[in-house]
Amino acid sequence: MKPYFVKTPSLVPILYQDQIWSFSSKHKNIYLTFDDGPTPQISDWVLDTLQQYNASATFFCIGKNIEAHPTIFKRIIDDGHAIGNHTYNHLNGWKTSKEDYFDSVLKTEKLIEKHQITNRKLFRPPYGKIKKSQSKLLIKNKYAVVMWSILSADFDMNIDADKCLENVIKNVEKGSVIVFHDSVKAFEKLQIVLPKVLRHFNKKGYTFNRIE
Repeated sequence: MKPYFVKTPSLVPILYQDQIWSFSSKHKNIYLTFDDGPTPQISDWVLDTLQQYNASATFFCIGKNIEAHPTIFKRIIDDGHAIGNHTYNHLNGWKTSKEDYFDSVLKTEKLIEKHQITNRKLFRPPYGKIKKSQSKLLIKNKYAVVMWSILSADFDMNIDADKCLENVIKNVEKGSVIVFHDSVKAFEKLQIVLPKVLRHFNKKGYTFNRIE
């Protein structure tokens, strides 16, 4: 697996100021995000776990998964979480033309709109890979491009749950945006780490917010 930054270097948000990397906050707010769902059983487990801690989150959903699992998608909305667009089929922006990329986003947007989502249009590029031209087009069309400040790295098969937990616990600050995945690949670590993260920061007086 190619190297990645668990904590986004401070220079990156300065260079890409038109994208959201974290939130300025005087309060103990954390923004949990989940990519790649909805996924049968796994997304439901995440929702059950969040509910136990009265935690809100943001789900960046893949269009074809919304299409395949509308009941789970509806539950995410009914539980009060925010929805984001993650392209229709998890496209790598660096390997995709601007036109094809935007078409994939619009295809997913139409599926989301069927459920009358009220939060603003949020988008996260799969793999974090997006060309400047693609980002500009999305922003022009009223999307907020949401990146992150912390990667849990639950997707990394070369680390264990303890390391995944450490990635989050050691790096959280007020206003941090944290990436998890409600996917089959990540679930082995997620089911261990997420309850511990929620418990740890709940005890420290943090609030888990959705992105508005």
